[in-house]
Amino acid sequence: MASDYGRDRDRDRDRDLSEKLIKLNRVAKVVKGGRRFSFSALVVVGDGAGSVGYGFGKANDVSEAIRKGMDRAKKSMVRVPVKGHTLPHTVEGRFKSAKVLMKPAAPGTGIIAGGPVRAIMEVGGINDVLCKSLGSANPVNTVKSVFEGFSRLMDAREIARGRGKSVKEMWG
Repeated sequence: MASDYGRDRDRDRDRDLSEKLIKLNRVAKVVKGGRRFSFSALVVVGDGAGSVGYGFGKANDVSEAIRKGMDRAKKSMVRVPVKGHTLPHTVEGRFKSAKVLMKPAAPGTGIIAGGPVRAIMEVGGINDVLCKSLGSANPVNTVKSVFEGFSRLMDAREIARGRGKSVKEMWG
């Protein structure tokens, strides 16, 4: 019975996740009898409270590619330190030639970002942020650069602990 409870709890956790399809691509493989089509899907999922993940799925059917991408996105979820509804500090993420600059913004600013970056911020619950995508416009590399930037973000508690201060002394 205990194992059933664990599965139900996982299902409940999945229910409150929001997902967005960033890119759907049809790929053609030329074979002897003609063209064989398959699909690839880039998907992001998030809980709206600072946890986000991305996944890339490939299959012969659109729905199967999206499902595979969702499963991989759920497995690759990371926790993003959030201060209110924005980022704690400015950060730049780089992956190959894609570069994304992410800055915290005042409450009420909204998500000033385009394409894949906007989708990631929306599902992650980051409502006030300024972003600029520089370099490559490839959605896969852009998403990977955003997540690389998220890995560089520092939590306020970690910074305060490193400086030997309390969070109140740091942030006022």
